[in-house]
Amino acid sequence: MINIGLITAKQAELRPNAWAVYDQTSNKRITFFELDELVKKTANGLLSLGLKKGDRVSMLSQNSVEFLAFFFACGRVGLVAHALNWRLSGQELVNIIENGQPKVVIAQGQFQKVSKEIQKKVDCVDHWLEYDSASDQSFDALIEKSPSSEPILTEDIGDDDPFFILYTGGTTGVSKGAMHTHKSAYFGMLNQTVAERVVPSDVYMLTGQMFHIPVLLAMNYTAHGCPMVLMNFDAELALNLIQEEKVSGFLGITTMLNWMMAVEGFEKYDLSSLRCVQYGGGPMPTRVIKEVLQKLPGGIIQGYGQTEGTTMTFLSQEDHVKAINGDHPERLKSCGRAGFVTSVLVVDKEGKPVPKDNNTPGEIIVKSDANMTGYYRQQELTDKCIKNGWMWTGDIATWDDEQYIFIKDRAKDMIISGGENIYSVQVEEAVSKHEAVLESAVFGIPDDEWGESVIAYVVLKPGMNATEKDIIDTAKENLASYQKPKSVKFIDALPKAPTGKILKRELRDPYWEDHDNNV
Repeated sequence: MINIGLITAKQAELRPNAWAVYDQTSNKRITFFELDELVKKTANGLLSLGLKKGDRVSMLSQNSVEFLAFFFACGRVGLVAHALNWRLSGQELVNIIENGQPKVVIAQGQFQKVSKEIQKKVDCVDHWLEYDSASDQSFDALIEKSPSSEPILTEDIGDDDPFFILYTGGTTGVSKGAMHTHKSAYFGMLNQTVAERVVPSDVYMLTGQMFHIPVLLAMNYTAHGCPMVLMNFDAELALNLIQEEKVSGFLGITTMLNWMMAVEGFEKYDLSSLRCVQYGGGPMPTRVIKEVLQKLPGGIIQGYGQTEGTTMTFLSQEDHVKAINGDHPERLKSCGRAGFVTSVLVVDKEGKPVPKDNNTPGEIIVKSDANMTGYYRQQELTDKCIKNGWMWTGDIATWDDEQYIFIKDRAKDMIISGGENIYSVQVEEAVSKHEAVLESAVFGIPDDEWGESVIAYVVLKPGMNATEKDIIDTAKENLASYQKPKSVKFIDALPKAPTGKILKRELRDPYWEDHDNNV
């Protein structure tokens, strides 16, 4: 039986004195034995609160060793880790908590204020705890008094039991909790192991946040007995950590890689330990890929995944080298082929594969044990997404005769900026809160730094006025900062179909056509 929570127990036996995690944010460095002790104390502490198998436990935190131990602890004793995105607004967090119905919420000290605001609005939570020196340290106290003995369990835990819920937005503006089991997490990790060719001598630096799928990368490298460097991303800091900790791999979105290569004195850093850099989280211009290959040692791979499907396709190290050398150079715009334990098709509306001519568009569908089991407490949405064992991604693509996938239109109204999913309906709703706005259309346009940036086309009400700043400020009041429009264009009327549906493609396509012609 697969229980992800037992990963630390195995490594504590195999290499107890080897260092497991360096948490740069707190300057803590712990061994595999110490990590497993923390996992057991965390698990026992949570059980002492009366929690039972299947209960959800939320954590609102940036990357930390406590957050990593939290996931393993929940997994070991059958609790469900309910990760909260600290970048979201208070109301969005309230919505997510009301969906997940956790019994416990644990907040890092820096989020104490928002945690207390949420407490006033929800009544499903039995225990509100905090950790670190900037908090009331109630969670620290719970762990401190808890035993480090193996938790006593009354039933088998693992395989198809729920393990964690990660949230993604939706075109309706409603957050959806993707439920993953021990089994789906394991197979997602297996996909990554094969694609990245993980070996025990690797040292991994986690640059993504643990409330997203990158938490699987942390678990996977821990499973291989590899040291883990935790950080909250800063370009210069990342370069220093690679040099000092002899990092061999990390996941970097376009924005991160651009910032790192732009650090003053970049060429003076010793980055020779790098073996494999993965990029993903949105489009990367061909010229940036070439620059990464020129400036960073080792190979690079691209990974295409979703919260719902963890890891799905990969463009391999060899694919990049061949493309740069003129063998299928167009494949630098591809997200690669199906992962090791994954099947991928590009299909028409009836579910039939479209021709492999790299011209006929269809929707990407995925069958894999790495897929989610469904959206938590949202069966209707689950049924629309998963049909006959295949998960419909909503992403439109073409594929070639060797089954390389080329994404043409990310899930209709979704924008990926700096690795974060932004949903146009949510932004449009925020923009419409300005009294002068009649209607708007929001979409993503190419951005060399962020991958995509948000632009809003706005139609004003007759006789009313507003400036670009007015619109952006209104949106900012109702959204997380990264979700607000970067620019606003005023237009007399939005293009529409006879049905009245706004034709965003007519506004969006010229930006991407110009971009594609210049890369």
